[in-house]
Amino acid sequence: MNAQPGRKKIVVLTGAGISAESGLKTFRDSDGLWEGYEVSEVATPGAWRRNPALVLEFYNLRRKNVLEASPNKAHYRLAELEKDFEVQIITQNIDDLSERAGSTQIIHLHGEIFKMRSESDGSLIYDIRGDIQWGDRAQDGAQLRPHIVWFEEPVPMIEAAVAVVKRADIFVVAGTSLVVYPAAGLVNYAATGIPKFILDKKIPYTSSLQNLTAIEKPATEGIEELLEKLKRFK
Repeated sequence: MNAQPGRKKIVVLTGAGISAESGLKTFRDSDGLWEGYEVSEVATPGAWRRNPALVLEFYNLRRKNVLEASPNKAHYRLAELEKDFEVQIITQNIDDLSERAGSTQIIHLHGEIFKMRSESDGSLIYDIRGDIQWGDRAQDGAQLRPHIVWFEEPVPMIEAAVAVVKRADIFVVAGTSLVVYPAAGLVNYAATGIPKFILDKKIPYTSSLQNLTAIEKPATEGIEELLEKLKRFK
């Protein structure tokens, strides 16, 4: 986060709820499935070992879905906060909707759908807009896989995110149920005395948080209320 004298630092943790309003389904839909699949079938290292072709097909379709989706009002309004604040987005989402809306400082905790990497060397990362095919190889000769943090895998960007949250003057949670760890634990690193806001259609259990303002609405509906409350911190 680049320091800008006199401007308060807002850190926004976004989750699947904000992208769902752009038509991207989440694995926590009411039926417990993600686009008709159990998460264990398509989003774990075991799934990759058992049926890599299925995993590649699944994420190839997710890539198409994201290409067809557009940022919504919540994405755009969060980007506009950069006019008055130093803003860092920390997202659990693998899409690029925040980037397309204009946000410039984004940490992707769970990877990015438009990137792929070697299955053997996580530092060999490449851009991808089309499909990844079985047999596509990285520079080291290993199969290319989606650059996604699957369940049961470590979250490499979590330490960077923790450092950012610790420096926040204001902490905002938008569109996440705060149940996926370690991302959900980030709220605990925000300084006790700073203002905190949660914007979600169903507010998660947060009774231990101090200075908390809850806005129980979908992100696109509650974003104006959030921005109105933030005006006093300019």
